[in-house]
Parts: sequence; C-alpha cells; structure tokens
Amino acid sequence: MKRRLALALLTSVSALHAQTVYKADWESLDQRPVPAWWQEAKFGIFIHWGVYAVPAYAPTDEANVYAKYSEHYDNRLRTQNAAFTNFHARAYGDRVTYADFASQFHAENFRPEQWAELFKKSGAKYVVLTSKHHDGFALWPSAYSPRWNSQFLGPHRDLAGDLMEAVRRQGLHMGYYYSLLEWGNPLYAKETIGRWVAEMNMPQMKELVTRYKPDLVWTDGEWDYADEELRSVDFLAWLYNESPVKDTVVVNDRWGKKTRGLHGGHYTTEYDLVHTGSALDTQFVHPWEECRGIGGSFGFNRFETTTDYMTSAQCVETLIEKVSRGGNLLLNIGPQADGLIPVIMQERLLDMGKWLGVNGESIYGTTAWRHRPKNMRETKVYFSRKPDALYVICARWPQAPLVIEHIAKADGVALLGSPLPVTFACADGKLTIQPPALNPGNLPCEFAWVLKIANPQE
Repeated sequence: MKRRLALALLTSVSALHAQTVYKADWESLDQRPVPAWWQEAKFGIFIHWGVYAVPAYAPTDEANVYAKYSEHYDNRLRTQNAAFTNFHARAYGDRVTYADFASQFHAENFRPEQWAELFKKSGAKYVVLTSKHHDGFALWPSAYSPRWNSQFLGPHRDLAGDLMEAVRRQGLHMGYYYSLLEWGNPLYAKETIGRWVAEMNMPQMKELVTRYKPDLVWTDGEWDYADEELRSVDFLAWLYNESPVKDTVVVNDRWGKKTRGLHGGHYTTEYDLVHTGSALDTQFVHPWEECRGIGGSFGFNRFETTTDYMTSAQCVETLIEKVSRGGNLLLNIGPQADGLIPVIMQERLLDMGKWLGVNGESIYGTTAWRHRPKNMRETKVYFSRKPDALYVICARWPQAPLVIEHIAKADGVALLGSPLPVTFACADGKLTIQPPALNPGNLPCEFAWVLKIANPQE
C-alpha cells in the first residue's frame, strides 16, 4: 500500500513538472531550476575552434586578459588594433583578408573519436563547442550561414555534428556555445537589430537546438544590446516549453547586456572576472561556473609558451577552488586549424583525469561547505561536502596537524587512494587530523591530497 502511494505521489509530481509552462518574462523563466545533472558534473571542457585558428595570434604579454584572445582576430583587424594589424601585415600582407583564412581552415587531422576519448579520460562530464563565434562562421551546415560554414568552406564537414556523436558515445553531455553577435553581418546594427534577431539569430539558434538536441546552450556576445532587443525571453520560453530538450537543457546567463549574474540559468565568470570586477571572493548562492583557458587565450595562440600555461597542479587546484565555492569549472582548449589538440593541453587534461580517478568523489556531486573559511586560497586547504562526508582537499601537503573548526564528532578519517591509517581526535567542537607520513613510494596521487571525514557532526 505504501509503495502504491509513493508511486502515485511520484507520478503526480512528475506530471506537475511536465505541465509547467514558462512565460516569456524573467520572473517566470528564472523559476526554472538548473538541471541537476549539470550541478553534479562540476567539470566540463570548453572548445574554441574556428577560422581564427589559422592566424592563431594574439599578444601574450598584455595586462588586460581580453587583449590576449586570439579568437577576436577578425574584430581586432576591423578596429585597427596595432598589434594585430602589424602582425597581419608582416605575416600575410595587405591582400589577405580574414575571410580568406576560411579556405585554410582544413581540420584535416580532426578525429572526433580521439577528442571524445581524451575528454572522457580527463574526467570531464560535459563538453561545450563553439558552434559559432563572433566572426559568424558556423561549424555546421547552417541554412542561415549558407556560404560561411564548415560544410561549404575549409573542412567541408559538419564539425559540430561529428563531435556531438563522438562525445555522446563516450557517455558525456554535449552542448554548444553560440554568439549572439556577428562582427561582419550587415544586419547586426542598431537600426536593423530587429531584423537581425527575427531573420538570423532566433531561427539559427532554433535550427541548432532542433537539429542536434544539445544538453547545453551557452550564449555569449550579449553586451551590445539589451535582452529586450535580442528577444531572449522569447527564445528561452520556446526552449523551455516547446523544444526537444525542454526538460534537460542547461543555459547560462548571457542573454543581454545586463543579464549576467541576474537572469537565465547558471551564472558565469571568466578568468575569475565578472563585469563588476574580481569574482574570486564572491559568495555565490546561485549555480555558477568559471570558464577560462589553460593559457591566456581561448582560441589557439601559437605564440603562447609554457610560461603562459597553467601547470597540471594549477589546473587541478583551479577545479578544486571553484568546486569548494559551489561552482563548476569549464576549462577551455584551443585546437589547431588542422584539428590537432596541442600536446601540452592533452597532457594537462590527462593529468586532471588521473587526479580525478583517485579523488573524484570529493568533486562530483558535492556542494560547498557552509563553514568553509574565506582564506582557502592562502592556506591551500579547501573543502567540499556530501551528506555523509566532508572532504578536506590539501593543495599543499600539511606540515602540521590540521585543525578543522565546527566538527564535534566523526566516524573516521581516511586519505583517498591510500591504505595508510589517519589519526584524528575531536574536542571542543574541533577535529584535529594528524597527516600520515607520505613518501614518493606511497603517494596516492601527484598533487592535491584529499582527507575524507566520514559522517561529521557539525
């Protein structure tokens, strides 16, 4: 009898959820929860790949992080940025335009199965590909970019579709980045923005969603126009109510020049920045995600060296730091124009996968600990939480006993990946852990070690 009642209740709740209709306004749309799969995934791979991978240039020594983006090559030429125009003149001369690079974007060594296998080994749970960046070049045969896409030019291939299939065969979620602006499109202007939205932006986004049924729609390029002008609420109402992915799709917050951190799905930071300044000390209560490259650019920059890249240890600590604050990390790679992922990027991803193979339970499906200290980056001691465990993640091996406030009792403490016993004691509302003796022969992983506190009582 109890089981029948439980099933009836579950059925009625599911039916109620299925009948939810979202109105085309933020008050209604913001009520839709971010799907649970995304909040549990924690780690995703961002891919910036397109025509800009041919010149593959941006300065590497600029103080402003946005000045290092090679994917902005087209616009830097349009706005007469001296660093880019001087480079272009030296490398290609005056007769070569940005559009000419499309015929050199061959992707001849693109093996989507190899990419997907690498992403699986990295421990990532989802992938986001730039289906169309600000230059407007589509990585699928879009009817709305009929002569400016990867099927018509360059690779003569549906890059977005091929990767989608390979990623899903690996059991990962797949989504697309989509730019709401296009630098070179004549309709993308103040006087014709209505036509731009009605004739290009809206139908092309719907084409992308209907054709590939992505798990994520990650928009960008929203800063020129208000969400009312871009008709963002109209698109989201369609996405949530009528699209083939209405119940599962994840979206971000980039839907108009004042929507970041206010509307949409999960909130986004970029190289630890938000529009109001640093995001490092922001205490987010809403689902959020940090996106950044392994280097200083999202698109491939052939002038970056090892000094411009995070080390494997830094990549892992970046993931830990974001997760300890309740966020996700969307770590970007920039493949070369021929379709090869730079070896240094592969190495970083594989090292992250090895670490997650030992310590993944401290990352996946966790939440931020309510008692986490504010100085975690200084102490190099981070925390994550599950209902039955607290994880103490040490990016630097402790040289003295660890004293954890707000823990009155625990069933046990273990070092993940190691059989070594861990001594601990509780007194006065504090848990003191004596780190076990490690040496090169018994290290459970190369960097960032995790102590699991079982059933802590706060």
